[in-house]
Amino acid sequence: MNNKNIRSERRFQIFGNIVMIIISLCAVIPLILMVISSFTDNDALIRDGYSFTPHKWSVYAYTYIFSSGNSVPHAYMISIVLTLVGTAVGLTITTLLAYALSRRFLPGRGVLTFIVFFTMLFNGGLVPTYINYTTVFGIKNTFLALLVPSLMLNAFNVLMMKSYFVTGIPDEIMEAAYIDGANEFQAFFRVALPLAKPIVATIALFIGIGYWNDWMNGYIYLTKRTDLYSVQNLLNRMIQNIQALTQNASTVSQATQGLATIPSVSVRMAMAVVGVLPIVIVYPFIQNNFVKGITLGGVKG
Repeated sequence: MNNKNIRSERRFQIFGNIVMIIISLCAVIPLILMVISSFTDNDALIRDGYSFTPHKWSVYAYTYIFSSGNSVPHAYMISIVLTLVGTAVGLTITTLLAYALSRRFLPGRGVLTFIVFFTMLFNGGLVPTYINYTTVFGIKNTFLALLVPSLMLNAFNVLMMKSYFVTGIPDEIMEAAYIDGANEFQAFFRVALPLAKPIVATIALFIGIGYWNDWMNGYIYLTKRTDLYSVQNLLNRMIQNIQALTQNASTVSQATQGLATIPSVSVRMAMAVVGVLPIVIVYPFIQNNFVKGITLGGVKG
């Protein structure tokens, strides 16, 4: 390679690094501002706006969240159990179906793949789904209301994992396992699954984030059992209560007195920090597998 090509490649790498740094800053700076705002005094935040150097620091927003009668630790436990169970079960179903669809000798493989893909384009709608889950499955006001609706297979995850099995695991390895006497289950658990660690970690992250961030299921199906609220449902209800109190403050004197003790602006930032913190902590441990799984799983197979 001549000097001209080397200089051209180096300039391209420098340009690419600059672009990635800018994109990374666009993602990180709002998070930093959110954390700083959550530790800013509410009155200072209203008066001066969002700032990286607030004039007055305060932890009252967090004090309000954890001591205002809302059981945030209990909601955290609900979210943790829901995320762990949902991720384990959802990942198991997704992996088994994706592996089956990746086998070329599977009867009706094309039809089954189309059925999975079809669910990415159309669904039954909210009302039929609600009627089905409440009357047929009877999950309303139970823990299953948080688990089952999101447990239904995500077609994108299935197809991406299927692509990984097709492109990331050589056929020669699978054929060698069959020659050695392995049946389909043994080939899957002893050969395919260990080699699919990157995509398994990636899909686990997708499913886990989906369960952790979900608030719609609890909002729709938990009409009485507020003790089953996940942290997202609880924080959403707290925001709604603050908004309701703010809207009625001009006509209700008691609401005005109560509003004066609520950090209505900074508490929203604190709620966002409380909700996103576990994901920020977990992600660095699986980011290497995440990048590799996305790269290989995104190839068509």
